[in-house]
Amino acid sequence: MAQPRQNLTRYAWLSIAAAVVTITMKTVAWQVTGSVGLLSDAAESIVNLVAAVLALWMLSIAAKPPDENHHFGHDKAEYFSAAVEGMLIFIAAVLIIYSAIGRLLHPRELESVTVGVIISTAAAVVNGVVGMILIRAGRKHRSPTLVADGKHLWTDVVTSAGVVVAIVLVRLTGWVLLDPIVALVVGANIILTGVRLIRDSTQGLMDVTLPEEENNAIAAILAGFTNDEVHFHGLRTRLSGSQRFAVVDILVPGSWTVKRSHDLIEEVQAALDQAFPGLQIQIHLEPIEDPRAYGDFDVEVPIPPSTAQ
Repeated sequence: MAQPRQNLTRYAWLSIAAAVVTITMKTVAWQVTGSVGLLSDAAESIVNLVAAVLALWMLSIAAKPPDENHHFGHDKAEYFSAAVEGMLIFIAAVLIIYSAIGRLLHPRELESVTVGVIISTAAAVVNGVVGMILIRAGRKHRSPTLVADGKHLWTDVVTSAGVVVAIVLVRLTGWVLLDPIVALVVGANIILTGVRLIRDSTQGLMDVTLPEEENNAIAAILAGFTNDEVHFHGLRTRLSGSQRFAVVDILVPGSWTVKRSHDLIEEVQAALDQAFPGLQIQIHLEPIEDPRAYGDFDVEVPIPPSTAQ
């Protein structure tokens, strides 16, 4: 049984708490070292906080039940959160790159490197643990907002790791330019993360089909009911936040009674519901002898033939 959507907001609160803690830690690390790499790391954590607050808002909206103006619920609100988070990441990347270029032009020695490394590493551990929790919860409950937030935190972990390595190398080699160079690399990596988040959220808003393995599993179930008298046609699926939708035509002999056809549809729906709890399936009944029942769709999930019943 899927977890009620309103309960997912606790993960957003966890993300907010992690962002506040890591912002504080990374700001202290930046102040004691003067590292532009740590400054860029702290800037990304500020974006994490804004994104977490936005995620809380969108999860609260997505948890609302269907109403007069939203008959299918509010799940797509989550995609707006992921898209805005992607844009916020771009802003953070611009600030990081700007600071790195300034430090390249005006290099400076780092201070209290050991303290900065310890603090930054501890902040990375916090983000790593929380990010893993969010990604697992997002995948379990099919929440694009939590998955996006978790991936963002893991990007932050990579950022912190790169910054720590750069600071250690600066300490060992004395080459202060390593600090802004790594900050530039961090900025580029953050931009890539933003591109992926915006791409994924756009696909969701465009009603992308279910994953291939789920489409194949649905088609296999339908194939189990296919025989000389029963065919399926026009299977289409789409994903909307945590909700999954499927539409298919069932073709039976026109001589069948309404009750016989309805009983079969109930069996098909029960089998699909058992395999995919919460799947919203619409089955359209058509006579198998009618030529108008064929060729309706240019794109559909293929259903393998079967004689099982």
